[in-house]
Amino acid sequence: MIEQLLSHRTIRRYKSLPIPDATTEMILQAGCRASTTGNMQLYSIIVTMDEANKKALAPCHFNQPMVVNAPLVLTFCADFNRFNKWCLLNNAVPGYDNFLSFVTAAIDALLVAQNVTIAAESLGLGVCYLGTTTYLATKIIDILKLPKGVVPVTTLTIGWPDEDPEQVDRLPLQTIVHHEFYKDYTQDDINAAYQEKEVRTDNLKFVAENNKETLAQVFTDIRYTGNDNRTFSNMLLDVLTQQGFMNQ
Repeated sequence: MIEQLLSHRTIRRYKSLPIPDATTEMILQAGCRASTTGNMQLYSIIVTMDEANKKALAPCHFNQPMVVNAPLVLTFCADFNRFNKWCLLNNAVPGYDNFLSFVTAAIDALLVAQNVTIAAESLGLGVCYLGTTTYLATKIIDILKLPKGVVPVTTLTIGWPDEDPEQVDRLPLQTIVHHEFYKDYTQDDINAAYQEKEVRTDNLKFVAENNKETLAQVFTDIRYTGNDNRTFSNMLLDVLTQQGFMNQ
């Protein structure tokens, strides 16, 4: 298991082979054994295999090709709809129409997604995590017919790998782990933490291709700009209001 976790790779190209239903059910069962707040299981998983439905979802993920090419697309949703209905049917008044409840359900959904990733990879499948789900959540809600109380928070594409990409870099462990208390970073700490990332050939290529001076500028000026972040943030806040999570 440790070896599997340490060898994780993002797979974006898949063979045109279906995933057996029994295999899909197995990884979903493993996913749903994830830790969950108060054993409430505040999540739902939308399974998409139909070609037309995958094509409908693709623009919500900026038309990344793996959304259509993967045999299996899973959308993980924060879901208080089911729990609220159970409460009301049992003479209990739910008080989950707030931002904290959304965060609670989102954490539940993300824990399940990680369990599914580990289960899928243990069976030889490849996985790609899509961080685009919350950007255009309102469109995903329409396509997947999500009711009030349900918000999509992440998506996985899954299939049999048709590539063996180089493992992406990670920051040194000593940069991430703080013992007993948070130790803030000095300038030297930051330079040391990001040095290996900055000199990688692929990252140097990103800098050159985007006509930037540093890798940090690729992130701030190209990939995740302040204007884009504010736009998508406001859109997500509107979604949370629409789906009943922003009552103050």
